[in-house]
Amino acid sequence: MDDGVVQRVFEEGGRDYFQQQPSTSSSSSSILQSLPLHVSFDHGYYLLIKSIQELREKKRGIVTVGVGGPSGSGKTSLAEKVASVIGCTLVSMENYRVGVDEGNDLDSIDFDALVRNLEDLEEGKDTLIPMFDFQQKRRIGSKLIKSASSSVVMVDGTYALHARLRSLLDIRVAVVGGVHFSLLSKVQYDIGDSCSLDSLIDSIFPLFRKHIEPDLHHAQIRINNSFVSSFREAIYKLKCRSEAPDACSFSGFQGNEAQTDNFIEMYLRPPSAREEARINDWIKVRQSGIQYYLSLGDQRIVDKNFIIRPKAEFEVGRMTLGGLLALGYSVVVSYKRASTSVTIGNLSLSLETIDTLGETFMVLRGTNRKTVGAEALRMGINGPWLTKSYLEMILERKGVPRLNTPPLLPNTPIASNQERVITAPKPIRTTPNLVTRLEDLSQPWTRSPTKSKMEPVLATWHFISSDPRADNTVTGSSSFRDTVKLAPMPDSYDLDRGLLLSVQAIQALLENKGLPIIVGIGGPSGSGKTSLAHKMANIVGCEVVSLESYFKSEQVKDFKYDDFSSLDLSLLSKNIGDIMHGRRTKVPIFDLETGARSGFKELEVSEDCGVIIFEGVYALHPEIRKSLDLWIAVVGGVHSHLISRVQRDKSRVGCFMSQNEIMMTVFPMFQQHIEPHLVHAHLKIRNDFDPVLSPESSLFVLKSNKQVAYQDILKILDPAKFCSSVQNFIDIYLRLPGIPANGQLTESDCIRVRICEGRFALLIREPIREGNFIIQPKVDFDISISTVAGLLNLGYQAVAYIEASAFIYQDGKILIEVDHLQDVPSPYLQIKGVNKEAVAAAGSTLKLDGSYTTKSYLQIVLERLPAIERSSSGIHTQQAARLQELIEFIQSQGSSSSSESSQSREASSPIEGIIEDMQSRIKRLERWHTINTVLWTFLMSALVGYSLYQRKRQ
Repeated sequence: MDDGVVQRVFEEGGRDYFQQQPSTSSSSSSILQSLPLHVSFDHGYYLLIKSIQELREKKRGIVTVGVGGPSGSGKTSLAEKVASVIGCTLVSMENYRVGVDEGNDLDSIDFDALVRNLEDLEEGKDTLIPMFDFQQKRRIGSKLIKSASSSVVMVDGTYALHARLRSLLDIRVAVVGGVHFSLLSKVQYDIGDSCSLDSLIDSIFPLFRKHIEPDLHHAQIRINNSFVSSFREAIYKLKCRSEAPDACSFSGFQGNEAQTDNFIEMYLRPPSAREEARINDWIKVRQSGIQYYLSLGDQRIVDKNFIIRPKAEFEVGRMTLGGLLALGYSVVVSYKRASTSVTIGNLSLSLETIDTLGETFMVLRGTNRKTVGAEALRMGINGPWLTKSYLEMILERKGVPRLNTPPLLPNTPIASNQERVITAPKPIRTTPNLVTRLEDLSQPWTRSPTKSKMEPVLATWHFISSDPRADNTVTGSSSFRDTVKLAPMPDSYDLDRGLLLSVQAIQALLENKGLPIIVGIGGPSGSGKTSLAHKMANIVGCEVVSLESYFKSEQVKDFKYDDFSSLDLSLLSKNIGDIMHGRRTKVPIFDLETGARSGFKELEVSEDCGVIIFEGVYALHPEIRKSLDLWIAVVGGVHSHLISRVQRDKSRVGCFMSQNEIMMTVFPMFQQHIEPHLVHAHLKIRNDFDPVLSPESSLFVLKSNKQVAYQDILKILDPAKFCSSVQNFIDIYLRLPGIPANGQLTESDCIRVRICEGRFALLIREPIREGNFIIQPKVDFDISISTVAGLLNLGYQAVAYIEASAFIYQDGKILIEVDHLQDVPSPYLQIKGVNKEAVAAAGSTLKLDGSYTTKSYLQIVLERLPAIERSSSGIHTQQAARLQELIEFIQSQGSSSSSESSQSREASSPIEGIIEDMQSRIKRLERWHTINTVLWTFLMSALVGYSLYQRKRQ
């Protein structure tokens, strides 16, 4: 369990388990405690899964979960992600509508039917749940839910925590944030401080304070979802007029059912907008049947022929649109979009007709840029490609409506009364005396934007001129492009916003400076810089070069990957110089397993690839960044999570350490040699994303020790994409002595360090185990030898050692790993993939059903040992000598790096102390100067006023 959070009994409103199963100990009645504060989306997802798993073991019958929150908070996304892991029955409250007029109104929800369905499932009866069609605006039938297959039932909806349902729910989850908070911030920004936050809530979320917020305070897990929209999971689109391709363009998608949708899309201009068109400030609302989806501004990137959009859409209530109109927003453009689409896998092909334009467009969509481009070539579609939005096309043809003018009318008349009404629905006004007063409504997690001063519109990049003679670049060039530089952003940004700003900076540089553009991404190990670099490359379509390719073989033989002297700076300078002059250059390839350079690959800047990204710990070092066009710093990620984990472990044994103390020991090179360079970055990104907990980065794994023939493995992999490799790895488990563990060594109490291919990789939290599956992060976190040595210096002890060889076979979708562990007679086979169904199908094909295990290799090895050797004091085997030798080597290499860093810190500490003292004195003088200036001004004004008064009297 996570820090003992999921350990105690339910609080008010939950079920009484003491009556259902008498407890013989305090632990048997331990289910869940209400969290006093909110947690992040990723952490809440993890806690919810763990809570369901624990409750399922202790309770007879089904486990019921309610996930409630305002429209657009992310509750449906959470429910779907948990369901993909737990495999539960999802019940959407939107299917229980009995009316269509007021979206979120309580009167439109059939609570009696929902309660009846939950009671049937609780009693072990099959039940029929209703199905509602939002296009037809009516109930169209029902769906049978079998109680035998419903061990977990999750109710998702705005009113899922309502008093009518709370007594039937075992776990109550509240989700706030998302577009709900972002829309409040956007409106606050647009209309200024003329309305209080409560007034805005009552205007655009009129039922929130009366009917939704009071219920949220009964939740046991409270989630603040800061995620709004992300280009991490982007949609890539190619668009052209339908006359360009052949009329039978759907032929490649034959055999798949076409889906027809009709939308009305509206753009709302803020009340403070000027006459000029600033469509990035407009709010887009898409209406489908009685559902409304909202996006803030024109959230897209255009790169060459591709339109790139964030994947997420956010549903809001109809009254939100009415509230925005009442606050002064105006519908300046509206049009109908009829779409017929066919989907195969991650690709879809659509024919979209826009009534205002009177044209039909073909749109090819997918989640992978290269796949979308390849499919267009296969279909013989050559464009001409359109990168303008439908809004831009309409404005070009019709012009921008002036303020206080009616919206542009579509070419075709609107037929039904419903379609006429939706452009201006009336908002519900909730008077203050109707709002139920609760003592705990002052808690900020339910109603305040995550950042009260958050700008809803992204900052824009600006350029500054500089003297080219002041910059000694690698090439010594003083051309015009060297005199134009980006002005740094004053603030730091989260990973999602930072990704968008990074791409916009590249596009601004291409427009103002031309090819080539060289980008550097720096930050500590595990901060997320490599992930950011590759996501930028996917969007822009460029090359990524890791600075690890420039390691000198003689410098890294002792695993010192965070030492600047390990880089071949002369070769790096030559490569950057060649790129700047448009010459072909040979970039080194470094083999981490052998610790030597294995060859070179050729790199050339072209129109198709005019951007090169260099990423690495020292990418922003002065010797490197002076030759780069864009400097990006990334901090956070596993770098921060490791510090938090160490703090938690130390506190469990009664020792409290500051983050700075841990940082100086675990990351000795960071503060002295890396952090000073990051402050100069044009863009500073704080990576709060938790890849260890997040469902966005999960691998589904099936593990078995059943013997499988090599030929059978080949049969389930795509021969065209098949590749294989062999890896040798060593796992060592580090644990603080004194951590209570009931006398047994468990994986949850340990930090696992894997040595593989000459690298150290870290696992600081055990994966989720559900059924036959192990759900683990699909990314590894590399650390240096000095970090491992730092953990040992903090008191961690190596308590386990596992050595193994892995034979890996993969085709890009499925990875099959056959692990041979020393001292374990039979190998273990692991099937890994991001698609749960594909992994399960592969296991069934290999006839592994019934042979799966979710035990870790540590558990497997421990079970083979005598009972006396399984204690928390360590594992004593014939490999103990090898483990001791490895630990001594780590300490010897890590301590040398740490001592070098500490010496330089000690040498600089007096100077730093003097500087800090001078800075504090300057700040005090500045404050006194400000106060004196104000007082002097006031005194002089009084004297002048008095003299003028005396003159008038005379």
